[in-house]
Amino acid sequence: MSKIVEMKQRGVRAKLREAHESGAMVRLWRAEHEVASFTGFVVGMGKEFFLLWALGDYIGFDGIYALRHRDITEIEVPDKNASFLVKAMAMKQITPQWPADFQLDDVEGAVRSAAANAAVVAVHVDTEGEDEICYVGRLLGFESDGFLLQEITPDAEWLREQSFFGFEEVSAVAFRGPYHEALAQVAGSPPDDIRPFSRDQGSLH
Repeated sequence: MSKIVEMKQRGVRAKLREAHESGAMVRLWRAEHEVASFTGFVVGMGKEFFLLWALGDYIGFDGIYALRHRDITEIEVPDKNASFLVKAMAMKQITPQWPADFQLDDVEGAVRSAAANAAVVAVHVDTEGEDEICYVGRLLGFESDGFLLQEITPDAEWLREQSFFGFEEVSAVAFRGPYHEALAQVAGSPPDDIRPFSRDQGSLH
């Protein structure tokens, strides 16, 4: 890692820590993964990840995200529209809530904590081409170098096989978002007859 990148990351971490300690609303960007920005509150800090309570453009709760420090390319503390957004939240009676104890030092901890707080989790993968891809499913278990999910398709159907995700390919973990929860509600209870994952068949996601 170059000195320039190290200095950038120290600056990002300092601003995230400032927002966490002050409770200021932030806006941040991950330019290498998406054009859109995130708005919300930094509600947890760890070695590799931080926890963001996200506010959607529609002025509503948009999920909780464990994001990597190193992916943040720009950050506003506070968000330049914070005054309006905070007042709008108050009028809509939106009160941020989040898990008090959330592991943010590595991917395994973030996935384990998210699964303990929601029926399904969203896993963002940054190793498949140029675009980050999101998979939604329920956690089935861990292996030494990754974890297993039973996925829900975008048509809200449970897959009948396990999917493996390596720790090194996960860029973000999210849960409790309206889209994630809608998928789980429409899909209903997952089937019991799941085909186990075999390393001989390769990753299924």
